[in-house]
Amino acid sequence: MKMKAIRVRQFGGPEVLVLEEVDVPELGEKQVLVRVHAAGVNPADTYARSGGGSAKPELPYTPGSDAAGVVEAVSPGVLHVKPGDRVYTARTISGAYAELALASAKQVHPLPERVSFEQGAGLYVPYGTAYRALRQIAHVRAGESALVHGASGGVGIAALQFGRAMGLTLLGTAGSEKGRELAKREGAHHVFDHHDPKYRDAILAATNGRGVDVILEMLADVNLGHDLQMLAPRGRVVVIGSRGDVTLTPRDLMTRDASIHGMLLWNVPEVDEIEIHAVLATGLEEGVLRPVVGKELPLAEAARAHREILEPGAYGKIVLIP
Repeated sequence: MKMKAIRVRQFGGPEVLVLEEVDVPELGEKQVLVRVHAAGVNPADTYARSGGGSAKPELPYTPGSDAAGVVEAVSPGVLHVKPGDRVYTARTISGAYAELALASAKQVHPLPERVSFEQGAGLYVPYGTAYRALRQIAHVRAGESALVHGASGGVGIAALQFGRAMGLTLLGTAGSEKGRELAKREGAHHVFDHHDPKYRDAILAATNGRGVDVILEMLADVNLGHDLQMLAPRGRVVVIGSRGDVTLTPRDLMTRDASIHGMLLWNVPEVDEIEIHAVLATGLEEGVLRPVVGKELPLAEAARAHREILEPGAYGKIVLIP
């Protein structure tokens, strides 16, 4: 049996993403085959494709960790899902940019009826990252304040929705008027244009000069040094994304008893991952979590998706439709 899938045969720019006809992956022990209705595109996919990610995939490979669709088949012993069930994936074995994706049983989770496949494709990486950053890394408490950089992107929207549910005062940055309106709609109490040279002063003014308790940083090489000057006493910065080196002034940390935490979702311990999926299930069922799909593109346009996800002015998730 054959299927269509995006293949990467050499590391490089978006042009190395090529739609090919390949063999359907065969089920192994405790595995699930999912017919993909939508695949989520994440910045991490672009880093892996370029060969500059934290771990280089073995060539050739099919990109993608986040998908949503219907179970096609399961191997014996898989009991929590069955053929015909709606599911989302949290990583895959064979790659999500394809008509069919093979995953281990632990990587497949039920998708509530109220959540579309397109929304389901924007679940694990954005929402898992946001929850881990806020609760498991920064240990936020109700009543604290959080600044979410890139608040109109996938992780940013997830952080706003979680933050509202956690009782936080939320500040967000976005680079377009459309993005700032989205951030307000999804829970930000204050929104700032990061193109404004005085936006950091405005953030401090919004906190009456105290600073923010937690900052979620998506572009540390640009913002981290400035972030430290916006922290409240005992503030925490969680670095979620960075594309280069940065120079810091340690005294900005020392005077505040502040801290910087790095995180990578792939490092999550199993016990924490179980917690993340339990929280996602409840949040989706109750409508607290509402993934926003900004753009749907055909699978064949994966290269365009990889270009656009790194452009300024993020607005929701980009998903690929096989």
